[in-house]
Amino acid sequence: MRRYPDLLSVLVLLLAVMAAALAAGWWLKDRYELASPHYLWALAAIPVLAAWYVLRRNKRRPSATLSTYRALEHGPVDLVAKARHFPFAFGLLGTAMMLLAMARPQSKDSWQDVTHDGIDIIIAMDYSASMLAKDFKPDRLDAARDVAMNFIDNRPNDRIGLVVYEGEAFTQCPLTTDHDVLKQLFLQARTGLINGGTAVGMGLATAINRLRESSSKSKVVILLTDGMNNAGTIQPLDAAQIAEELGIRVYTIGVGTNGKALSPVAIYPNGQYKYDYVKVEIDEEMLKQTAEMTGGRYFRATDEKKLRGIYQEIDRLEKTRVKVTEHSSRTEEYRLPLIAGCSLLFLGLFLGNTFLRTTP
Repeated sequence: MRRYPDLLSVLVLLLAVMAAALAAGWWLKDRYELASPHYLWALAAIPVLAAWYVLRRNKRRPSATLSTYRALEHGPVDLVAKARHFPFAFGLLGTAMMLLAMARPQSKDSWQDVTHDGIDIIIAMDYSASMLAKDFKPDRLDAARDVAMNFIDNRPNDRIGLVVYEGEAFTQCPLTTDHDVLKQLFLQARTGLINGGTAVGMGLATAINRLRESSSKSKVVILLTDGMNNAGTIQPLDAAQIAEELGIRVYTIGVGTNGKALSPVAIYPNGQYKYDYVKVEIDEEMLKQTAEMTGGRYFRATDEKKLRGIYQEIDRLEKTRVKVTEHSSRTEEYRLPLIAGCSLLFLGLFLGNTFLRTTP
């Protein structure tokens, strides 16, 4: 008499073992890095060993010839006999765990040290009444301020300050990395707070003074004006000479359309400006010399698009250097599969020699 359902249960048990071994292997592979992944190829021996066990057990099973076995068909079930294949299954799964441990799964921790070699930048902006001219939308001042604040947003690692000037100059915001405060002070400054006129030299000198004691390797002034130097006690070229000696680069920007522009020509008692078309006069030669003396460049902005492009060009020329150092550490994670493998091998050996011991 042969009972093939017993063979089917063995196959199901061993298939479950192989599925568990493969699942554990994929879990380790996805979760960790394997230092010796070639050991995983040895898992191919698991189904070979399972097939060998099934064939061997089938050949060694005793048989008997009976006239009928119906009386035994529904006889008592021996649970110990049903569980006699568990020692081999535990040994097979334990071997798989040991192979996974030999593949040396490792967890990896990585981090970065980021060092910024920032640039100190002072924006020296002309706030004279002529900056309210309507050749830019809504006017030169608002357009120049909006583009400058966008430039500030694109340089989060730099210290930036603001100097405003008309007939005189003052520091609206010292060098700072708090760009939200800087932009608020940018918006608070307005035309008419100090004496009228355009003191380009004073504006540049005040900006240079703010950078004089800076320890940054790169120091820059962005000088913006729409007119000619007609006020103040310092000439722009004299201030440029000081900037050259201190290693400060000056980028100069002339703002204004070619020809005439609708500009303020007088102020009414109520504080409103009277507008008329006035010829745009910018001392481009002076601005070119100022920039060239310090290693900078002169730009002319005749509309908002060109002004935005100028700031983008300065942003490209004055790139902040960022040094990134990557670190990583690895931790061996073989202990869990090793302990599981040893435990399963011991359990299989113990059960096979005690409760589930069989004789050929």
